[in-house]
Amino acid sequence: MSKNKYANIDALEIEVGINTIIEPSASIRGVNGKAKRIVIGDNCYIGKHVQIICDDFELGDYSKIHHQTNVHGYEPCSIGHNLWMGQYCIVDSIGGTTIGNNCGIGAHSQLWSHIKYGDTLEGCRFLSDNPLVLGNDVWMVGHCIVSPITAADKSMALVGSVIVKDMNYNEIYSGVPAKSISSKIGFQFKEVSLEDKYQKMNEYLNEYKALSSNACESIKIVLSKDDIKDDLHSYFVIEDRGYTKRRTEDEIGFMKFLLPEKAKFVPLSLEL
Repeated sequence: MSKNKYANIDALEIEVGINTIIEPSASIRGVNGKAKRIVIGDNCYIGKHVQIICDDFELGDYSKIHHQTNVHGYEPCSIGHNLWMGQYCIVDSIGGTTIGNNCGIGAHSQLWSHIKYGDTLEGCRFLSDNPLVLGNDVWMVGHCIVSPITAADKSMALVGSVIVKDMNYNEIYSGVPAKSISSKIGFQFKEVSLEDKYQKMNEYLNEYKALSSNACESIKIVLSKDDIKDDLHSYFVIEDRGYTKRRTEDEIGFMKFLLPEKAKFVPLSLEL
């Protein structure tokens, strides 16, 4: 991990992974000067004029935050692997924000964890901060405004939604205020068997091999952790949706080929 290579990161603890690009015009710091901790994973991209003003910020591998986005807040902001965040977004972490793995936040979306402005001496009733939690595989399609809610795994909000209540597992929401419309249009994800996923992943690997100049022998597609035989290959495990992170050229190339719409995998934690 590279620690002091980025002049535009001002923090006491800095950890930035390999192959990560942070545009020179981006600014990453704490609320009042140096941040306590900034951790950014491997193969990430942080775009032009992005501002991250947060004392404790963490971003997982293969994540992208596009230009002019603003992330700010006093409480920790933790974001998982494979994030895709479009331009001109706002992520507020005054009440604390947690975003899981494989999430998509479309352009011009706003994610809020607090409400304050009105004069409380005059009796304004609206002054609060609460955690905002998005689970894994949550998708805010674009131009969404999100209150401090909990969005369960695989939930989805269509373009222009204003979300003021918690979102249920795998349900699709729309409107102002947003309501579930899954009873009318179905769910974001359908059931797919492990066998079908295994077959599709091998098709993807063959496609990648055809595009790559390498034989890609270091990549193995397996059904379960029980099929992991060594610590030399990059195993993509269908059952766990994880991979054994080796940081090889083939592995990184294959991951970039899969993202964002073919398949999303996160590093496995295991001992061989």
